[in-house]
Formats: sequence, structure tokens, C-alpha cells
Amino acid sequence: MNDSTETPVTIIGLGRMGQALAGAFLKAGHPTIVWNRTSSKADQLVAQGARLAPTIGDALKAGSLTIICVTDYPTLYELLGADDVELDGTMLINLTSGSSSQAREAARWAEQCGTRYLDGAIMAIPSAIGTADAVILHSGPQTDFEAHESALGALGTVAYLGADHGLASLYDVAGLAMMWSVLNAWLQGTAMLRTAGVNAATYAPFARQIAAGVAEWLPGYAEQIDSGSFPAEVSALETDARAMEHLIEESEAVGVNAELPKLLKTMADRAIAAGHGKEQYPVLIEEFCKLRND
Repeated sequence: MNDSTETPVTIIGLGRMGQALAGAFLKAGHPTIVWNRTSSKADQLVAQGARLAPTIGDALKAGSLTIICVTDYPTLYELLGADDVELDGTMLINLTSGSSSQAREAARWAEQCGTRYLDGAIMAIPSAIGTADAVILHSGPQTDFEAHESALGALGTVAYLGADHGLASLYDVAGLAMMWSVLNAWLQGTAMLRTAGVNAATYAPFARQIAAGVAEWLPGYAEQIDSGSFPAEVSALETDARAMEHLIEESEAVGVNAELPKLLKTMADRAIAAGHGKEQYPVLIEEFCKLRND
């Protein structure tokens, strides 16, 4: 397939993200066809050169590549599963947020419809789309990704994760786990320092330095996890647990919520009780791999 800027692209779903996707393709010179249930959302894009398809069926026929970005998977099925929609032969990339099981189910459904299908995840806010800062993850058949990689590059930094359609969604939520964990840790520290008159702006550069330093540990810690061996090269888990006690005590002493550090300490205590106190912090992976209902 010729994947130059001559490739026509269809965008289905024109929320903030869908509009950003369409705008990036237009800016890159791709003929861009758009469709949305509320057609007025296409007005600005049409003014920029996009073509508004009268029906979703017309939109699917017009583009060599169709990208759908809607509220959820049920909406995807509602729109694409309509009786007057012909999917056979379509190249569909789904950038709707959902779970890995939903992605795999959608891939099976697409196959039954005769549709080539990639599932994806957008690791960016709408304003970043079209720049290198926007990371777009894709999973599914590698040949389909490679056939459209050049066109997809108009959206930002594209990455292929593997044949399992669920990988993009898994990476997405794993990234959210990182984001919220870092932010919550920063908020914990910020709340504590505020009690001493230190504002968030003053603490932020220090916190950023700490976060960057911790990030440097990840490759080495990953080697320990993958090998299943956790020698205490930096410190033992039981040492970290004692430091967690200090964090809890200090939080409570200054009147700050200590739920987060208590949760960390609870997990560390379980690992220590299981005989891992002399090992390094990544041994806690065993606790994260356990589903607990208590």
C-alpha cells in the first residue's frame, strides 16, 4: 500500500481527541474524511479542509485507513455494527480507551466482519497530538502496523507492542499506574511540607529530582524481577520498611493523611513475613502479583 500523504484517512468520533487526530492528519497533508453523530463538531475541521461524510458507511468507504476514537467499546459496536455499515476489507485502528479483554474481543469481532484490526492507546492529551510528545501505542498484526506506520506518524511517536491486541490497553493502564503513583507520592510530600510553610512550587523541583533518580533504578530492578533474584545491592526491604515507619509517624505527627504510606508498609510487612526481608525492594513484585480480596 502507498502510505504517503496521499493516503486518505477516515476519523470516526470527533470528541476533543478525535478532532485533534483529524487535525494532525490534515496538517500532514492527508485527505481526511470525518464523521460524528453530532455533525456540527466537524465544522472547524471542514473549514480546515476535511470532508464530512453524510453517513458512517460513506466515511468507511472513503478512507484507506479508518481510525475510531469514541467513548467506549459499546459505542464502537453500536456504530460499526449497524445493519447499513459494511466493514469487509476495512483497515480499522481503534483508539478507544478500554481494557485488554475488550480489545481482544473487538479483534475477534473485527475478524468475523472481515476487517483488518489494530487496537491502540493514546498516551497524550489532545493538544500534544501531532507532536513527538504524543505517544500512540499499537498492538495487533505487525504487517498491518507496518503498512500504515508512515501515515500514523502524523499523530506523533508511534510504537508497535506485539501481536496480542490487548497489549496497548495493558501498557495504557500500566502507564496510568505510574502516573497516579508518582503524583500521589508528590502530593503526600507536598501536604507534609505545607505544614512547615513550604509551598508546592518550592518542593516541586526537589521532588522532580527524586523522581528522576528513582527512574534510573528501573532497568536494574527490572533485571532482578525478570531473573527472580533480588540481592540487596542498595538496601534490604526490612530497612525500607523501617523508613516507611518514619514516614507514617511524621505524617501523623503533622496531621497529614497516612493511608498511602500505611498501604506500602502493609505490603512490605507481608513480604518480610514471607521471608523476603533481606532482599531488595523489587521483591515486592510478588505482592503486586497477588489478587487480594481482604
